[in-house]
Amino acid sequence: MPAPATLGVFARRKRKGEKLVVLTAYDLTSARIAAAAEVDAILVGDSLGMVVLGHETTLPVTLDDMVRHTAAVTRARPGLPVIADLPFGSFHVDAPRTVEAALRLVKEGGATAVKLEGGRKREAVIRALLDAEIPVMGHLGLTPQSVHRLGGWKVQGRGAEAAARLRDEAAFLQDLGCFSLVLECVPAALAAEASAALTIPTIGIGAGPGCDGQVLVFHDLLGLFDDLAPSFVKRYAELGRDAVAAVGRWRDEVRAGVFPGPEHGFLDQDAPAAGSYGGGAAGKERA
Repeated sequence: MPAPATLGVFARRKRKGEKLVVLTAYDLTSARIAAAAEVDAILVGDSLGMVVLGHETTLPVTLDDMVRHTAAVTRARPGLPVIADLPFGSFHVDAPRTVEAALRLVKEGGATAVKLEGGRKREAVIRALLDAEIPVMGHLGLTPQSVHRLGGWKVQGRGAEAAARLRDEAAFLQDLGCFSLVLECVPAALAAEASAALTIPTIGIGAGPGCDGQVLVFHDLLGLFDDLAPSFVKRYAELGRDAVAAVGRWRDEVRAGVFPGPEHGFLDQDAPAAGSYGGGAAGKERA
């Protein structure tokens, strides 16, 4: 069984000047891939609303959605810290309800920590979460749950005033007790400056190489999602294209009568009993 997950890797990598690698995951399979690839942590992002559930933004994602997908990730026993997004509406009303939502992600979902968007305006809820012994990751820059207020998917922190505000809020979240901070769609020089000034690690996405680590969406990295193509994403595979080709080959073999072949079936004496999937090795497979 993998070693217990801890958040110590964040402070340790920052202290040693080693880059942190964080990947989103939303289910058993993606969590196992992330763990096998030896990333440092998994983020169950509310991006699942777009890449898994088919919404146009992250706003429709519910707390039940996040609990369900976080639990699917932790059932993989990845041996990594699992950080779960608090979805839109779960931390916008009052501190007690925020804590209740986060407790569900920890107790039912198995999350190690939670992430929420925003700076100074989140002071009361972050304090309440920390008082409840729930570690918190901050998130500044482009905050997708604020997409309507921001007027779309735009780079944040441009101009002296906006840059000063981001630096101030980053320091505020650190002093409040966040263990790490996501910087999304921030000018690279600003992100590097903020990262150097902080004692907690920054995790960048569209924020240049000067952050203490990087996070990407699983489906973007592997070429499984084409609806959006952010300029900051590098696709390391085209699994979506490969999957379409594989399904096409299977289709052709079924139509040609090539699949299933004799090796894909059972002899009469090996046939499973009615109402079962069979025993032995065959019983371990999904019929």
